[in-house]
Amino acid sequence: MSNNTHSKLLREQGIRAAVHGFRSSFRDWCAECSNAPREACEIALAYVNANRVETAYVRSDLFERRHTLMQS
Repeated sequence: MSNNTHSKLLREQGIRAAVHGFRSSFRDWCAECSNAPREACEIALAYVNANRVETAYVRSDLFERRHTLMQS
C-alpha cells in the first residue's frame, strides 16, 4: 500500500494529519497500550530481523498473536 493511498484515506475521512509517523505511532501504541509480545509487534510492522542467528530460529509468523493485536 502506498503513502498516497493513506493520504487519500485521511483526506476522505476529513482527518487533518500526515501519513508520516503512522508506523512509529503504531509501535509506540503496541509498547504502551497492548500486551502483545515485542516479536508480534515487529512482525506486524513487517520488519526484517537483522540478527541472522535469531532469524534462523524463527519458525512462526505469530499469526494468531498478530490477529489479536490488530483487533485491539
